[in-house]
Amino acid sequence: MSTLTHGTTPTSQSDTAARPGPAESRRRTSAHLLLSPGVVNGILLVAAFYTLMPVSWLLFAATKNHRDLFATSGFSFGDFNLFANLQRVLTFNDGIYLRWFGNSVLYSVVGSAASTLLCVATGYAFDKYAFRGKEKLFGVVLGGVLVPTTVIQLPMYLLASKAGIVNTYWALLLPALVNPFGVYLARVFSEGYVPNEVLEAARVDGAGELRLFARISLPMLAPGFMTIFLFSFTASWNNFFGALVMLNDDSLYPVNLGLFMWNSVTQQQPEYYSLVITGSLVAVVPLIVAFVCLQRFWRSGLTAGAVK
Repeated sequence: MSTLTHGTTPTSQSDTAARPGPAESRRRTSAHLLLSPGVVNGILLVAAFYTLMPVSWLLFAATKNHRDLFATSGFSFGDFNLFANLQRVLTFNDGIYLRWFGNSVLYSVVGSAASTLLCVATGYAFDKYAFRGKEKLFGVVLGGVLVPTTVIQLPMYLLASKAGIVNTYWALLLPALVNPFGVYLARVFSEGYVPNEVLEAARVDGAGELRLFARISLPMLAPGFMTIFLFSFTASWNNFFGALVMLNDDSLYPVNLGLFMWNSVTQQQPEYYSLVITGSLVAVVPLIVAFVCLQRFWRSGLTAGAVK
């Protein structure tokens, strides 16, 4: 009788342990409900609505004349006046907006391309070459990611003043070359995209290090290059505070600083409201075009970086 009791007791205890309690069952049910497709899609829909609502308001407002801008609700159309507003923005003050727009293109495209190439070369060197103090130096680069850009604007202004480049194009182009986060991403992409075996085979065939990078590694790093370029392009296009500190000549302003200056006089001259709104709508277009046209590169690049 004792043997039977001892033989059946462990089985009963294991069954009890394997059976979830009421509290655990409720937790599992709640987690399943939170991760259900309906809930996830609902959250994504709310996030998309929250993200697109300001742009939608901007689109509605840019089609209105000055009277309808204040007489109608934000998400309703008045008299369609978009083309007249665009013409006024592009011709106002001898076309100063076009000058600002061109400056933004210069700062963002040229500065971001140079910065991205520098980041890719640096990340590639950190990945593929061994040298003394490499990891410590890379740690210093990562430390730069933690420093907010606004904190270093005053030291950068003092350095630019010493160099004599304040109120010039170089005042924004040169600081744009420094991108610690881009160096980190470039190293990750280099580890994932450029096999060491391919480089060794090219060295055996007599390829030099510069040719190795330009002809073999850089094409392999194209998705990473475009991902870093888009991050840098977006940051440069939206670089308001740096331009505010460095520039005094309105002919050198980027478009966001120019719109800010227009917006600062709307209390005294309300007709500037339509200029600011329509100009803001035009300023959003390059970012949308860049992400749409280059999405196949940055999507694959982000996936590779996430897997790594």
